[in-house]
Amino acid sequence: MRRVVFFHFIVVLAALASGAAYAQAQISTLEKPSFQERIPQGLLDSDNHFLTLTLENDMFASRSDQNYTHGTRLTYFDVGMKSPDIIAALDGMLPFFTFNETTSVAYSVGQNLYTPDDITARTPNPSDRPYAGFLYGSAGFSSVNKNTIDSLELTLGVIGPWSMGEEVQETVHDLVGADDPSGWDYQLKNEVGAILSWQRNWPEAYAVDMHDLHLRLSPHAGFSLGNIYTYGSGGVTLQLTPQRYQWQSPPMRVRPSIPGNGFFAVPDNEFAWSAFIGLDGRAFARNIFLDGNSFQDSPSVDKKTFVADASAGISLSYGATQISYSLNWRSKEFDGQDEPSLFGAISVGYRF
Repeated sequence: MRRVVFFHFIVVLAALASGAAYAQAQISTLEKPSFQERIPQGLLDSDNHFLTLTLENDMFASRSDQNYTHGTRLTYFDVGMKSPDIIAALDGMLPFFTFNETTSVAYSVGQNLYTPDDITARTPNPSDRPYAGFLYGSAGFSSVNKNTIDSLELTLGVIGPWSMGEEVQETVHDLVGADDPSGWDYQLKNEVGAILSWQRNWPEAYAVDMHDLHLRLSPHAGFSLGNIYTYGSGGVTLQLTPQRYQWQSPPMRVRPSIPGNGFFAVPDNEFAWSAFIGLDGRAFARNIFLDGNSFQDSPSVDKKTFVADASAGISLSYGATQISYSLNWRSKEFDGQDEPSLFGAISVGYRF
């Protein structure tokens, strides 16, 4: 069934991408203003602040409770905020990122939970994914440069008992009457982790207005380096919005994921929507949640080098409030995994 869902993602993406390319070919060949030049004056000023809560859970898409089972991320996104001096001082030292007048800042806190297939077993299957939690904070920066948006994020966190994954999952399962997760005694050991992530997005590589609608095709590429994750990634997002409310980004997600920052510009007391689908592929050199601890013996499995994500969703906005839902398919991540993962993501954003 999940292979059928993924196949439908591919068919729809290919059809819409072909339509966008054809429509783009019909418009004038005159050189158009860059993406940066098209941004309305004042859209990226410091009066726009966003607070976004994102919840990802396999129960939002299926009845499973395994693999990547839950993620929570709370993000404060300040558009046009002046970067801290200690960070801006790195400007000349980062060849792949530039701080400029469009640079925005985002601060996040979050927690991810990972479990094997059978959470009722007191001794987990050694061939299945280990129990693990990840508690983290991050600081991210985004800059518009002509036709691209570059993002840089530094994440610091802990895995193991320090991450409080066991306490959180057991509390939630008690509240909802779900099975008691019995194997947390075998979770990964305590370890401090860091991730440096960079991504480049071409927000309107192909874009066209069709009557009252705006369709954009946005490729992206990037990498993450650290003892938690090390991988390279690339993919594409297709987004459809009303033309007058085209300044909307896909919702914020939990890394690793298809990109989005949750920005939306919708006037007070007006309704808008955005529909999006995306694909992302990653080549992993390091995934601590499958490889195990860096400097200690711990449970581990043989990870797959290449992992793919497919996602489809919709955002509904009314003035300063937005709610989003996306359905996410992730290919098998390790040898012996029974089936791909399917999970949902819900985001609630508020602009102030």
